[in-house]
Amino acid sequence: MGKQDGRDRQVTTGPIDDSTATILHVDMDAFFASVELLDHPELVGKPVIVGHKSARSIVTAATYEARKFGVNSALPMALALRRCPQAIVLEPHFERYQHFSRRVMTILDDMTPKVERLGIDEAFLDVAGARTVFGSPLQVAQLIRRRVREETGLNCSVGAAATKFVAKLASGLCKPDGLLVVPANESVALLHPLAIAKLWGVGAKTEEILRARGYNTIGDLARAPADDLRRAIGDAAAERLHELAWGIDPRVVHARVDEKSIGHEMTFETDVTNPQLIRRELLRMSNMVAVRLRTGGFAARTVVLKLRFADFTTITRSRTIAEPTDLGRTIYEEVRQVYEALGRQDAAIRLVGVRAEQLQNEATTPQALWDESGAWREAEEVMDAASARFGAGAVTQARLIGHTAQVRPRLGQRD
Repeated sequence: MGKQDGRDRQVTTGPIDDSTATILHVDMDAFFASVELLDHPELVGKPVIVGHKSARSIVTAATYEARKFGVNSALPMALALRRCPQAIVLEPHFERYQHFSRRVMTILDDMTPKVERLGIDEAFLDVAGARTVFGSPLQVAQLIRRRVREETGLNCSVGAAATKFVAKLASGLCKPDGLLVVPANESVALLHPLAIAKLWGVGAKTEEILRARGYNTIGDLARAPADDLRRAIGDAAAERLHELAWGIDPRVVHARVDEKSIGHEMTFETDVTNPQLIRRELLRMSNMVAVRLRTGGFAARTVVLKLRFADFTTITRSRTIAEPTDLGRTIYEEVRQVYEALGRQDAAIRLVGVRAEQLQNEATTPQALWDESGAWREAEEVMDAASARFGAGAVTQARLIGHTAQVRPRLGQRD
C-alpha cells in the first residue's frame, strides 16, 4: 500500500451519498509515536522516532514530520538519523501500546458487533446494521473519530467504502487525521489514476514486473489483456489484481464473536437521585443494546448493569438469564431487577450503563419451547423497521416520549 507521510491527502468535506459505503477501515495515525507523544506534548509537531538509540537497532515508528525525511518503521536507526539528524528518539513502551489498543478496539466494538481486527492499530467494521442506532456510515465514522480523540487523545483516519480493499485504500489516502468516503459508483474513478503499488498485494517485485510491461497505474492494469497479465504474474494473481483494479472485492468483515460484548453508557450532566429517571435510562439503553444484537444476528446470555455514584465509586452487577435474548424488554427487566435489588435508590448517580455479554449467533441459539415474548418481539421488530426506513428513534416506546434528561453519551465504554 505504500508509506504515507501526509502528502496528497484526500478527505471528504461536503455532503455525499454514503449509503453504499458500509465497510469502514479505521487506522490509527502513527500509533506508537502518537502514544509516546501523550507523555511528551512538547514534542508534538516535531520529527520524532520511536526506537532504541543504538547503531544496530531499527525504527519502531516515526511521526509524520519524520516520515517526510524518508524515515519509516523497520529502517535502520543509523540510516534514519542520517536522513533526519534533528529527530528526537524516544524509547518504545509496548505495554502502553497494548493498553491504548484495547481502549480503541472497545470503542469500535461499541459501534457494531462486526469488527475484524488487523493487528494492534487497525480494524475493519461492517456498519450496515448500525444505522438504526448511530446513523449513516459517515455519521458512524465521525463518531468513531470523535470518541477516539476525546477518550484517548489520539487521532485515527477512517476510510468508508463498499469493499474492504477500497476502504483500506481510502484510510491511507486521507492520512493523517482524515475521513474519506468512497461510494460504490465512485470506486473505479478513485482507483484508476493511482499507482499500481497502491493495489493490495503488489509488492516491490510484482510492481517491477508490471511496470516493465508498461502498467504504471491501476487503470493501466484494469485495461490490460488478460493473457498478458497471466504470463507476467500467473493466473491467480492476474485474476485477483484485475478484479481489485475494478473495485471488485467479495471479502466480508469477519468478527470474533467470542470476544464481544455490546453495551451503552450515559453520564448525566448533574447527579440523579430520581429512581424513575434511572429506570427510564435503563429501558432506553436496553432497547439500544437489543437493536444492535438483532442487527448483528446475536443473542445474549448475560446482562450487566453498571452504576457510577456521585463519589465516583463504580459497581457492575451481572445476571445470566435462562434463555439467550435479543429483546430490549427482556434485557430491561433483568437490569431493572438488579438495580432494585441493590437497595440504593436514594443514592446520587452520575453514570448508568447496560451491557450484553456471552453473545451467541442467533441462528444457532435454541428457542424456548414456550415463547411468551411474541408480542414484544413483534413490537420491537416494527420499531426496527421504522428506524431503518425513517431514521433512529422514528418509533419509540410511550414511556420514553418526552425524555429530556441531561446526559453526556459514553456509549458502551468498558470498565
